[in-house]
Amino acid sequence: MEVDDLLPLSGLQHLVFCERQFAMIHVEQTWAENDLTISGRQFHERADLPGQSWGASVRVARALTLRSDRLGLSGKADVVEFHREAGSDDGVPWRPFPVEYKRGRPKPGGADEVQLCAQGLCLEEMLGLEVPRGALFYGKTRRRKAVEFTDDLRARVVAAARRCRELFDGRVTPRVARHKGCDRCSLLDLCLPTVTGVPGGPAPDRLDSARFARLPEDFA
Repeated sequence: MEVDDLLPLSGLQHLVFCERQFAMIHVEQTWAENDLTISGRQFHERADLPGQSWGASVRVARALTLRSDRLGLSGKADVVEFHREAGSDDGVPWRPFPVEYKRGRPKPGGADEVQLCAQGLCLEEMLGLEVPRGALFYGKTRRRKAVEFTDDLRARVVAAARRCRELFDGRVTPRVARHKGCDRCSLLDLCLPTVTGVPGGPAPDRLDSARFARLPEDFA
């Protein structure tokens, strides 16, 4: 797959948060800033400075380019740590461990976890080895949240990537009912969910992991 045909890896987070938000950003090429997006961008700019550092047990790569032809995604990892694993059963001396930086606090819905796991799947495809876990670092708490890349979470990534492709290729911008996440969305004044949304409809589909408990055979 050509690079130009790959969708942005960050789009998975947009999709899991709200399918309409994904379509407005990636299909319609619409964007607007608010205080949250500005502070988030500034937070990422500090984390995304390219470079490497080396230690006895951990090597760190910043702003590492990622891609997956199977998922149809490309992007950058804020940080990928390579942890030394002496005497590992599979003979891998340095195990990749992606770390995604977020401005705020841990939140429900799983959007951050899906984005992080997608980075792990990209690394697996690129390097040909297992990436079993990673971490989310939240600026408000100044703490890491460990994330295991379970089969359930991996299946959510696959489902989200496929849905992104469906919306993008079909040039579809779904209608959604207004929900509590709308108030913090920078596209609120452009989206107008109260006007364009589905009256009395449900909140955006969060790609519930129970629906994707097993990976499709081509992603096993």
